[in-house]
Amino acid sequence: MKRLLSISTLYPNNNAPRFGTFVARSMEALAARGDWHVTLINPLGIPPIAFGKYRNLAAAAISGVEKGVEVYRPVFPLIPRFGVRHNPLIIARSVRKLARHLHRQQPFDVVDAQFFYPDGPAAARIASDLGLPWSIKARGSDISYWGGMAFARKQMIEAGGAATGLLAVSQALARDMAAMGMEPGKITVNYTGLDRDRFRPLDHPTIRTRLARELGLEISDPAPLLVSVGALTARKGQHFVIRSLVNFLDAQLLLVGHGEDRKRLEDLAMSLKVADRVHFLGSIDHDLLPIILSAADAMVLPSSHEGLANAWVEALACGTPLVICDAGGAREIVTSKDAGVIVERTAEGVGHGIQEVLDNPRQFAAVAAMADQFSWARNAAQLADYYTRIAAK
Repeated sequence: MKRLLSISTLYPNNNAPRFGTFVARSMEALAARGDWHVTLINPLGIPPIAFGKYRNLAAAAISGVEKGVEVYRPVFPLIPRFGVRHNPLIIARSVRKLARHLHRQQPFDVVDAQFFYPDGPAAARIASDLGLPWSIKARGSDISYWGGMAFARKQMIEAGGAATGLLAVSQALARDMAAMGMEPGKITVNYTGLDRDRFRPLDHPTIRTRLARELGLEISDPAPLLVSVGALTARKGQHFVIRSLVNFLDAQLLLVGHGEDRKRLEDLAMSLKVADRVHFLGSIDHDLLPIILSAADAMVLPSSHEGLANAWVEALACGTPLVICDAGGAREIVTSKDAGVIVERTAEGVGHGIQEVLDNPRQFAAVAAMADQFSWARNAAQLADYYTRIAAK
């Protein structure tokens, strides 16, 4: 059995159980195969004075075996806003002693980073210290956001240039990486996975009644029901969806997620006199998400940047078409009218897309079939093959 050391600042913990769940599912599926042992170091950044949300995070620095993955959570000193350019170095210093100790006990074959910044440059330092090949995975915002900052871009290109291999979650993201200056021949596309036992079309005639009961809302069955799943930030574009509601007088919108834009979005809904039809659900129980997606007529997420959003795949698997913008791997997932539409990133464009989806009678099985290529077993099989090739170089 070969051994992988993965470094990821994105990973669930007791304080944030849904943070980076897609990384956890991928690593758990890889470990379950039996041909790769997975050790994951999840560095937790905590300021010298742990205030607010960081106070609870300090209590989450717990290590152990979680669903087959050996997880360690060392703490590194975080200086919010001002220390971000130094985080790769600080993380590497915080992780190095533990990584050396684990490597001496049972040598690793590959070092892996699950996010390009700050994880990638940090993992590059650890791999160089251990004398091992390394890989870095790009997921979308790490390239579009951090890649736009000179200090981060320089470190990302250096780490990516020296890496043995690179991963991207979509073909479009692989092209963006190449445009940054990374070697195309090093890049392998590894699509996200999906739990098909959970994300599947549910009984539509009764699902809205069930959802109304779960949420404590009045949800009219004939009226359009829209859902947007994603962090409440300008990049995700929920403000375009709210603006489009003025043209759908009986439609309701469920916003799943939390973020810095919530107050701005609430004020916008109030100013447009649609606040009674916009419901902020925040972070929800993950078991409720398939019910929400199955009950909705469309999942609307007009992001400016994406890799290949898990919310896209999960919506399709529930039989719900998408209204999304031409960002990241959008054209790799919306390949027919069954899957939904790609629209301009304006309120008008989003509104036209919603109307087009509402006017196109959907076949739940046909929509759900658009997600057939995604599974955690397939994701893990591709990773096992990829890491084996990296280890041999």
